[in-house]
Parts: sequence; C-alpha cells; structure tokens
Amino acid sequence: MTSGDASTPGDTHSGFVAIVGKPNVGKSTLMNAFLGTKVAPTSPRPQTTRRGVRGIHTTDTHQIVFVDTPGVHKPKDALGKYMNHEVHAALADVDAIIWVVDLRHPPTDEDGLVAHQIRDLPKPLFLVGNKTDIAKYPDEAMKLYRAQLEGRAAETQELMLSAQNDPNAVALLRQQVLDILPEGPFFYPRGGASDQTREMWAAEIIREEAMKKLRDELPYAVATRVNRWTEREDGLQRIEGEIVVEKSAHKGMVIGAGGKQLKEIGQAARKQLEVFLSRKVYLGLEVIVIPGWREDTEALRELGYE
Repeated sequence: MTSGDASTPGDTHSGFVAIVGKPNVGKSTLMNAFLGTKVAPTSPRPQTTRRGVRGIHTTDTHQIVFVDTPGVHKPKDALGKYMNHEVHAALADVDAIIWVVDLRHPPTDEDGLVAHQIRDLPKPLFLVGNKTDIAKYPDEAMKLYRAQLEGRAAETQELMLSAQNDPNAVALLRQQVLDILPEGPFFYPRGGASDQTREMWAAEIIREEAMKKLRDELPYAVATRVNRWTEREDGLQRIEGEIVVEKSAHKGMVIGAGGKQLKEIGQAARKQLEVFLSRKVYLGLEVIVIPGWREDTEALRELGYE
C-alpha cells in the first residue's frame, strides 16, 4: 500500500485498527460514530457486514484506518467462510484491535471464538462493552467478557459505552486509539472517509435496506451491486443496480405484489443516498437470479467477495 501523504515518519502517526466481534454487537455503528459519517451498512439483522470495510479518521498529525470486519460465526456456506477469512486477514495486519461486545447478554460461544482469536495476539486491545443504555447488568456482563481474556499478556484497555447514543464516550475511545498509534506516514490522502468506491458504497446502502425489508432467511441470500453511475448536467445522480438472489422464487419475494416490495427498498435506499450525496438521485433496481451464488466461488468473486 502506498502512502497518500507527503508527511514523513516522525511527523505523523498512523495505523490500522480492526473492529471485531460476533454478529450484531454494533461494530458498524461504532465505526460510523468514530467517523461522524456512514461508511458501513447497519441493520438489526446479524451478519450485515460481509467484507472488511475501511473507515479513515485523519487529524493534523494522526490517521486511524478502522477495519470494520464481519461478525465471527460458525460458517454454513462459502460466503460465511469468506467472511471469517476477512476477520483473520484483518487481525494479521493491524496495529491495534477493538473487541466490541453486547452488554445486554453474557458471552456466547461466538464471543468465545473471538476471544480465542485475539487473546494471545501481541497487539494493544480495547475491550468495548456496547449498548450500556439498554443493558440491565452491564458491570456484571463486562466481568464475564473480561474473564474471556484471562491469561492475556499484551496491553488491554476497557470502556463501556453506547455507540449509538454516547458521542462523548466514542470520542474518548477514539482519542485513546490515537494515543497508541505508531509513528509512520499516512496511508490515505487527507479528507477521505473510506477506501470504498462510490459504487461499492451505494451497493451496500441498497443491501442494507433490502435486509431491513425482507424476512426470515432471505436477506442472507441477497447480494447487491451497482453497474452504472452517471451524473447529469443538472446534478442528478443516475444509479443503476442489481439485487441478486439465489432462486427464482426469491425473485418474486423481493419484487413483491405489483412490485411493491422492490419499490419500497428502492425508495428507502434512494433517500439515504440523497442525504449523504446532497444530490437528487434516480435509482433503478433490477432483481436477477444467480443460482446458489453463496456456494459459487466464481459468483462470489464477481460480486466482490474475494
């Protein structure tokens, strides 16, 4: 990776920081809160994040590259294996780790999987108890999560917060991360919030809204991609994308009676896009079938999971 800034080591500090945890603990919400803008999809459903999304926070002298990883879980298909591989890859090449846990519940087997991966890594670790605003016994839960790291020798710090509703605690945690970054040049130019292309970002917004609208297991059989993005002279952003499903029966479920479901997904995604782009958006969506794409390595590659 090449440096995007003329700063020299000694003038600046920079580093990669992985945000890890089991599905649905608030990792993406925390990263978006760190950045003050939305770069990662969020939804009430677990396993919304599928690839390691990078969010970039830059000050005059420091740059953090947050890596929002998929939730660690027991994989059921090739997509699940890819998602867990993303976590392993992120942990192998970062300067610090943030382990996010849900203080509403005691540790589960999936939390144990995370603890097993990070317990012996010789890198600074932040154990972050999330959702304190809705947890009944946050202190007791935190003790149980702390016990998962018993025997860890490397530096560990703890903080409890609400990623969604506690901006002061989020800012404090971000400063603690800034304070431990090693000396080094910036990895990305100043001003950027993510390394995603605009097409990847828009596709994730569309998938987020699809996951919110669709029921049962269908959201996990859905992928999205943006095939075309053009800007008219009057500023209108014309975005054309696809919602990919595994079975013909799923296609009808996504479209809905009279096209109602697809229309609602498109409207919700368009509103999000317009807010973040500060531009009017035309969003055209088509539903296509790629049979068994979650088990097809070539299809996974075509959809950006590689």
